Amino acid sequence: MTPLLFEPNLHPVVWGGEKLCKYKGIAVADQPIGESWEVSAVPTSTSIIANGEYAGRDLISVINEAPEAILGKSVSEKFHQQLPLLVKFIDAKKDLSIQVHPNDEMAQREHGKMGKSEMWYIIDAAPGSYLYAGFKRTITPEEYKRRIANGTITGVLAKHTVKAGDVFYLPAGRVHAIGSGILLAEVQQSSDVTYRIFDYNRPGMDGKPRELHTELAAQALNFHVEEEYRTYYERGINEANLVVDSPYFSVRVIEADSIFHRNLTKYDSFIICMCIEGDCRIRVRENSAEVLLRQGNSCLIPAAIANYDVIPVGRKTRILDAFIDNMDRTLAGAMTRILHISIK
Repeated sequence: MTPLLFEPNLHPVVWGGEKLCKYKGIAVADQPIGESWEVSAVPTSTSIIANGEYAGRDLISVINEAPEAILGKSVSEKFHQQLPLLVKFIDAKKDLSIQVHPNDEMAQREHGKMGKSEMWYIIDAAPGSYLYAGFKRTITPEEYKRRIANGTITGVLAKHTVKAGDVFYLPAGRVHAIGSGILLAEVQQSSDVTYRIFDYNRPGMDGKPRELHTELAAQALNFHVEEEYRTYYERGINEANLVVDSPYFSVRVIEADSIFHRNLTKYDSFIICMCIEGDCRIRVRENSAEVLLRQGNSCLIPAAIANYDVIPVGRKTRILDAFIDNMDRTLAGAMTRILHISIK
């Protein structure tokens, strides 16, 4: 086996821009691109493998042939041989809609799909750029509906100015929106269910008003107010810095200026590597299989070969690892653990 690279999977949207194609080193599209679905097993937009013996095939069919080797035995059993994560790069040239995602129970009941908890890692942000995450004060469902009707919902949202390296964890039910001028990496449950709450009364790519999901969003929303919505984490060099550890995914950020060994076989999970900055090579220790992972691109390392080296091509590389942590989960489930540690 070898780490899997993928063909570009770009999504044009009304709020998108021109950064993603340049970031990924591919030809600039003639439409505004808002999302690059880096590793996807969502049937409506499945990743196509770009290297090795599986080149040209879709990721879902390849997983179906070797689910335990690719996903890991624990992941394959728990998620019924389906990849449970979807990762993206997002370029917000304009503000995204105010939105919320349902939890597993509601998503299954309403759509027969997985819920959607996610996290954002800010890659770049124009000066003064901000996003919304959570409510800044307690409101009632009645006030929520009133503010949707009169267009004042942003007045009760927690607004956060951001810079490169900032992280936000967004459990299902938390209201959120990305503001203009932000380029970020997103790790989420493998779901395409989004409830749009407010969209500034703008038309979509087809010129028609974009659909709102006011009633479903009201059911999905968690109105609880948190003291802190930003996630703080250690930023050591040549270390696997834990950023988020939740029941849905575990994420590490690594900035390396020399060969960095990663042995994640103990987790019994696939690993998704997103190259945030600086090209690197991923070399598997078991069979010496190697791929070049360029900035702005991602690869999937099958669980069977999750013992590998990250080798910077230039002065340094920064990658984001996402996987399923099968080591400390119990049958009763686990509460999300987010590190709130002062940044070094």
